[in-house]
Amino acid sequence: MGEAKRRKATLGEKYGQDTTRILPWVPITKTQAEKFVELSTRLTWFGIGGLVVAWLTVRFIGPAFGWWQVV
Repeated sequence: MGEAKRRKATLGEKYGQDTTRILPWVPITKTQAEKFVELSTRLTWFGIGGLVVAWLTVRFIGPAFGWWQVV
């Protein structure tokens, strides 16, 4: 507990805030980077799911509606 009190006294108002940057010249914190990775991963899976649905529609449902026009 002594270390935490010393750190709190040293940092003052910055204590408990996320100020760790990825690189010193990039204004993005590590927490923001982690949230971005989570969001982009989730959106990627939605995109893959949409691609599968589109492929199934074109591959199976599309020909089912157009088979009678060929005959």
